[in-house]
Order: sequence, then C-alpha cells, then structure tokens
Amino acid sequence: MLRKFSAELIGTFWLVFGGCGSAIFAAQGIGLLGVALAFGLTVVTMAYAIGPISGCHLNPAVSLGLWIGGRFDGRDLLPYVLAQLIGAVVAGGALYLIASGKPGFDALAGFAANGFGEGSPTGYSMLSALVTEVLLTAFFLFVIMGATDSKLAPAGFAPIAIGLTLTLIHL
Repeated sequence: MLRKFSAELIGTFWLVFGGCGSAIFAAQGIGLLGVALAFGLTVVTMAYAIGPISGCHLNPAVSLGLWIGGRFDGRDLLPYVLAQLIGAVVAGGALYLIASGKPGFDALAGFAANGFGEGSPTGYSMLSALVTEVLLTAFFLFVIMGATDSKLAPAGFAPIAIGLTLTLIHL
C-alpha cells in the first residue's frame, strides 16, 4: 500500500506543480492553450509512469468516481485521497516558495487562482462554476472508465485519451 500511496502523492504533486506552475509562471507566454496542454501532459506522463502501480487517479474525484463505478476498492479510498491531498499541498508549497522569490510577489494578487463572481476572470456565477465543474468531472470520469475498460478499449492508449480530455477540460 505504501508504494501506491507514494505513487499517488508523487503523481498529484506533478499534476499540481506542472499544471498550476505553468499557469503561475508561464501563462502570459504560453497562453491558455499552453496551460491546458501542461495539465494534460502531466496526466499523460504520470499515467505511463505510475499507472501500473496505483492506477494514477491524481484526484479525489477520480478515486471516488472509480469506487462508485466498481473499479476501485473502498478500503483504498481514504489513503488515496490523503496521498493526493498531501501531494497537492506540497506542490502548492513548492510553487509558493519559488514564486515568493520574485521581488514584488503578492500571494493575495491571485496566484493564478480563479473562481466565481469577482474571482472569475469573466464574472461567472457560483451556479455556473458548479454546473461546469460537475459536468466536466462527469465527462472526465466517463472517458476514464471507457478508456480503461479492458473489454472495450485498446491496451496502452488510456493515458493519451485521459490526458487529452484534461487538456480539453482546461480549454
């Protein structure tokens, strides 16, 4: 179990560090497409690297969805979620340490955050944000379930489909 826990922690760290790091440090240069690709590529790389060890969930919503879908043992749900949260927090801390090394850094100025209402770059409401999150997460899980179904999907291609789906979600 420690091996799976470590894989999920490292994988989630990479997702947050690479994806959010691109939004924090490079978004003005690489644009929205570059940030979306960074998120997708972190998933593709980790799916190939740790998929055989832990399944490469990288997200509590994915672990929960796979458990509900009968593809994940409920005994492992809490340890996976804890590993994912620890990986995300450590990556966030690393990004903060790097970003705070720049003169004039102000974490309260956004730190590549978005949200709803005033926190939304384009002013969308909380309801809009919630509907978007629920729909995109549902479709993400739909793709994950289909792409990893050993009876339906060709072996070895799931990471590509899943990474491209995350790229689309971020676009």
